[in-house]
Amino acid sequence: MSESYEVDIFQCRGSSFDIGYSIGKQLKNNNIVNVYKEKMKPTIDIANMESIFTTFAPHLIEELKGISEGLDISYKEAAAIFSGYDIPKIDTMGCSATITNEYYVRNYDFTPLLYDHLFQLVDPEKSFASAGYSQQVLGRIDGANSEGLVIGLHFVSYTEYQIGISAWTAIRMVLDTCSSTSQAVNMLKEIPHAACYNFSIGDKSGDIAVVEASPNKVVMREHNSYLTCVNHFQNQDLHQKNRQHIEFSEKRNMHMQELNKQGFSEKQMFEQFKDSHSPLFFKNYDDFFGTLHTFSYSFHDSKVTTCLAQGDNVVSFYLKNWANGEAIPESIMSGKIERESI
Repeated sequence: MSESYEVDIFQCRGSSFDIGYSIGKQLKNNNIVNVYKEKMKPTIDIANMESIFTTFAPHLIEELKGISEGLDISYKEAAAIFSGYDIPKIDTMGCSATITNEYYVRNYDFTPLLYDHLFQLVDPEKSFASAGYSQQVLGRIDGANSEGLVIGLHFVSYTEYQIGISAWTAIRMVLDTCSSTSQAVNMLKEIPHAACYNFSIGDKSGDIAVVEASPNKVVMREHNSYLTCVNHFQNQDLHQKNRQHIEFSEKRNMHMQELNKQGFSEKQMFEQFKDSHSPLFFKNYDDFFGTLHTFSYSFHDSKVTTCLAQGDNVVSFYLKNWANGEAIPESIMSGKIERESI
């Protein structure tokens, strides 16, 4: 038994307020807004949230204000629902990524119930243009920017969970303001993280890294030619923050290590990740661990390639061209979900 699902492609340029207003208008009758209203706290400490945003990405406050007007809700409500600040614990998610000096490829594994079903290409006036899958509308699960930087998140645990910034809001801040891996690493060391996450990162110079971030300690892993990233901390100082059972995460990591030894091209690696029979592809959607999309980025030519799980249409475009004003023709992606249980 299978079911189809879709992701809308949203393209917008202009001020951060205008972008927020446009996405708010588009989502006005979208059920994902009701889902987040139900999941998020009704109010947050707006002053503290704005203080953090002002430090790292002040234009996102304007985008939140635009979202509020587009949805015809108060700014306070929009901030509570979409900012990614002081959020309740959300059921775990899984992701696998491999990064080389030439490309970045990853799968995102979660549940369609808490999936925005939205791929955003935005070009704000006061930040870098970027393309990526959104989470909680303002945030990004993964994506690349016009400076040639790519980044994705990988949930680890809720150890030391605290009031802070969600991983997807942190990714949005990085994409909007950082032009290199080193800048991204430095920002992720400063952001007040709410939970334990890995961040897989690469840039057009071939500089790659994995940031292992907990609320109380952030470390970086490096390699000259390739890195893999899954859902557990590999740095010995952070092992105690992992979940009790990380066997599936370790197994995926080992599989990607073997793939990297084969010298695959980006296209070949993309096919390995999107293959529904691959050890990196999962169908445990009812257990919050089903593959929803595959995303890849080529550093030398800024090419983004992506598709949904078992989707017929692969969307591919050059992000540099889009940032220079060339829209992509696609407006929707489609995929297929086949449910299994762990």
